[in-house]
Amino acid sequence: MDNDHGVTIGADGLARCPWAGSDPLYLGYHDGEWGRPLRGENELFERICLEAFQSGLAWITILRKRENFRAAFAGFDIAEVAGFGEADEARLLEDEGIVRNRAKIKAAIANARAARALDGGLTDLIWSHAPAEQPRPTTTREIPATSPESVALAKTLKKNGFVFVGPTTAYALMQACGLVNDHLLDCHAR
Repeated sequence: MDNDHGVTIGADGLARCPWAGSDPLYLGYHDGEWGRPLRGENELFERICLEAFQSGLAWITILRKRENFRAAFAGFDIAEVAGFGEADEARLLEDEGIVRNRAKIKAAIANARAARALDGGLTDLIWSHAPAEQPRPTTTREIPATSPESVALAKTLKKNGFVFVGPTTAYALMQACGLVNDHLLDCHAR
């Protein structure tokens, strides 16, 4: 949500970032996942994929299809997705339960192969770009779309063979995985 509002008070009386809205999926994601430190190769790979699939779409679209994505992409198991071939691409393009975008599907497979080839692993690579200082936003206007760290993360990912991971997607990944805590200062989830 691009506005200058601070927190909003939900029906349950809790102060939240205004983008959480009232949809139960959004509320659960906001309260229990977004901004929470996440580690693990397959877990981070899932987030990279979902952030790429979200590009140009509303995040709620991805949340609503998340379980379908998990089923279609073998639980985001890096080794399995890295082994996907042309038949898998064709299967995914026919799967109405996911976002059927050829470039994004190819990116997920390419990124699995890149993750598998990493020396040191995806967790170490991503977390090496966590900023030293955490933001302290009071309104959504204070939350950037990119940061010097997200620019560096995107460059590092691309250098290692990842695609569909520009600075904005990298920053969204950093927010989702808790490298930065962009919950507003008065948000209960901060």
